[in-house]
Amino acid sequence: MKIARYSTTQGEVRLGLIINDGIIDLAHLPEAPSSPSELIENWSSLSGGVAALAGRAADHQLDEVTLLAPLPRPGKILALGLNYADHAAEADMELPAEQFWFCKQGTCINDPFGRIELPKVSSALDYEAELVFVIGKRIRHATREQAKEAIFGFMCGNDVSVRDWQFKTTQVMIGKSFDSHAPIGPWIVTADEVDPHNLDIRCLVNGEKRQSSNTHHFIFDCYDQVEYLSKVMTLEPGDIVFTGTPSGVGAVMQPPRWLKEGDVVRVEIDGIGAIENVVRAE
Repeated sequence: MKIARYSTTQGEVRLGLIINDGIIDLAHLPEAPSSPSELIENWSSLSGGVAALAGRAADHQLDEVTLLAPLPRPGKILALGLNYADHAAEADMELPAEQFWFCKQGTCINDPFGRIELPKVSSALDYEAELVFVIGKRIRHATREQAKEAIFGFMCGNDVSVRDWQFKTTQVMIGKSFDSHAPIGPWIVTADEVDPHNLDIRCLVNGEKRQSSNTHHFIFDCYDQVEYLSKVMTLEPGDIVFTGTPSGVGAVMQPPRWLKEGDVVRVEIDGIGAIENVVRAE
């Protein structure tokens, strides 16, 4: 199933089930969730009702609504660096023996078709196409099987990065946390419909393919990531995880090819969908 958050032409923010080119309002459920986090936390009891809605006619066509970030303010935004061997090679870095984690901040979250800000303080703006997963269960010290069961679903994401700020210090978080620099969506595809370790992933800038790979090239797969993180912290429903980016980022090109005003950045993941964001000056 594909779960979306959207706004109507009247400005109402709703949750919906994507069916073909339409969307069915989850308000039809007898106990309709008021937020994405409530839906995820109660998925075991709500999933049957959500699936049954697929037999209804769509309340809206997709071109009649505005798709919003499926999770407007995740509890945690965790991101894994250097998780594709080709990206480590282009960055002239050894393959990591341990998982390299950083955080993005809640104000990074952006809609799947929202504007990416080109910051006033930098022109070194870069893209990173990524598979993003959503935690569906509270979990600590997960086994691999428990890790698999703890994932609610998957989205497209762009780990937008401000490279000069990223490398001001050994801690990369500051360059990863500018406002609007985590567009996600266009919806959440539930985990039962996705093999997260065999998905083609691409990034295009103004129609030019910059990144193209498959998630079977992960160094650490999604379940490795949940196992590792849960040794340190309690993962909770609605937390999201950026799983790393493949080769082809603008920073390693000669000369670097930074994003500029008016550029259109599109992230596509087969079986999930696509997000597309225009760069605008802050």
